[in-house]
Amino acid sequence: MPITDLVAPEAILPALKVNSKKQALQELAAKAAELTGQNERSVFEVLLQREKLGTTAVGYGVAIPHGKLPKLEKIFGLFARLDRPIDFEAMDGQPVDLVFLLLAPEGAGADHLKALARIARLLRDQDIAKKLRASRDAQAIYSVLALPPATAA
Repeated sequence: MPITDLVAPEAILPALKVNSKKQALQELAAKAAELTGQNERSVFEVLLQREKLGTTAVGYGVAIPHGKLPKLEKIFGLFARLDRPIDFEAMDGQPVDLVFLLLAPEGAGADHLKALARIARLLRDQDIAKKLRASRDAQAIYSVLALPPATAA
């Protein structure tokens, strides 16, 4: 499953200005609600509940907040490059500046996990992460995310 199946060009925030993990989740929830037609509070609550189980920061400055929503029709992704890194309570202690929000329908099951794994693989690639950090606009970021896995690796 290519990442571009999960994230549309309009679901990219190239320089999100936030000061905290909670503010980042609020801003991402607002944008996700706008693009999916879901309730902003519901999206935010799902993300907060997931973070209470343990941080979704996966290391190397990357976080993948995610959750499931009953009324969502298909898996939805939103990518944000933060204007400056923030503390996301990552296990490696590194601040986060690349965030990929993933929302899935309640019954998505394995598809949700496959999408999470695909995103994690892509963003753990230091060359890809470096290109994403160097990209200054949504189109440039989308182009990096759209690279085929062989080219991206």
